[in-house]
Amino acid sequence: MDNCVFCKIGSHNQTADLVFENEELYVVHDIMPKAPVHFLVIPKQHLESINHLAEDKADLVGRMILLAKDQAALHGIGSTGYKLVFNVGKDGGQVIPHLHLHVLGGKQMPE
Repeated sequence: MDNCVFCKIGSHNQTADLVFENEELYVVHDIMPKAPVHFLVIPKQHLESINHLAEDKADLVGRMILLAKDQAALHGIGSTGYKLVFNVGKDGGQVIPHLHLHVLGGKQMPE
């Protein structure tokens, strides 16, 4: 998608604080963190949200969660705990219409 900031980052057409990247996913630090540790796991393929995820792409979410777990450990929050969040749609707090997983930790997180 031409105007999608996450597509631009994933295709290296826009700079970001890239933490990890493979052929399918990448990880960046959130530019407006809500916790001491706040990063995003983002697929390179453009999918607007969980609501746009077809059954044949369901395993993508599993790989996103596994990468979040690995990155949480590397960020020092794997043993203390962290929160995983998918915001879906405007009312769900989704700001960028591209599927992404928030990983937040480094302090006691609210319920």
